[in-house]
Amino acid sequence: MSNAAKLRSLLASRKMIVAPGAIDCITGRAIARAGFSAVYMTGAGTSATLGYPDYGLITMTEMVGNAARIVNSIDIPLISDSDTGFGNELNVFRTVQEFERAGVAAIHIEDQVFPKKCGHLENKELVSREDFIAKIRAAAAARKSKDFTIIARTDSRAVVSLDEAVERANAALANGADVAFVEAPQTMAEIEAVPKRVKGPCLLNVVRGGKTPEIELETAERLGYAIAIVPGLLLGGILQICDRLLGDLKEGRFPPVTGSPAKTFARFGAAEWDERRTAFRDPIKAAAE
Repeated sequence: MSNAAKLRSLLASRKMIVAPGAIDCITGRAIARAGFSAVYMTGAGTSATLGYPDYGLITMTEMVGNAARIVNSIDIPLISDSDTGFGNELNVFRTVQEFERAGVAAIHIEDQVFPKKCGHLENKELVSREDFIAKIRAAAAARKSKDFTIIARTDSRAVVSLDEAVERANAALANGADVAFVEAPQTMAEIEAVPKRVKGPCLLNVVRGGKTPEIELETAERLGYAIAIVPGLLLGGILQICDRLLGDLKEGRFPPVTGSPAKTFARFGAAEWDERRTAFRDPIKAAAE
């Protein structure tokens, strides 16, 4: 079963998919190892790995490259940020082709102008509703497999209103999108309203410290959300741990030993590669030795 088909099966189960955010293969494997059913590749995290803020500075090629590496390191579906589709309908068409070719199960495309900004920052700008829907139509037409999931993200709550966000989400669903992503509802009442007013599966972006109020995952599922992504969990934790460990080292303190190089490499398939060391040698020579 393809990754895209696996994700479709998860969506059909009616159990909310929780996809923590990965920034690379290390975090992608950690999420899969922890038993989650899907991984989300965060654009903000990908930007950070390349030394940039989430300001739409990363190219489509860089984003697809990171997604492809994560896909190759895990055995569960990857949902990926694809920003604005990196241009107009033509760019969106190619963007879908490249992400699908890389083995990604789903992408979300947003209605900000290019280059975009993180959805939980101020002063975002939108493309027209007509331009956004044209991109969604292009995305739906570009996929080779109908299992590949198109997620339509709208940032119009912050720029215009919740009503505009709901209208854009519904228009996207009517024109080929499979899931609606209303970014940054600002109150619990708005979080509750989105799955009621949007005519299709909804994604909730859980950004702690952002514009959306804190919400328990159990509550989000009860409200009817199909997917919850948690993009900043590992990135934020990594930065905190790095600062703490480096601060301790600066003061001459080492943390307790928690593993060894062998245990670390075991997380990344060392046993399989060890078997390959001798698996392809000439059996006669191997026996003689």
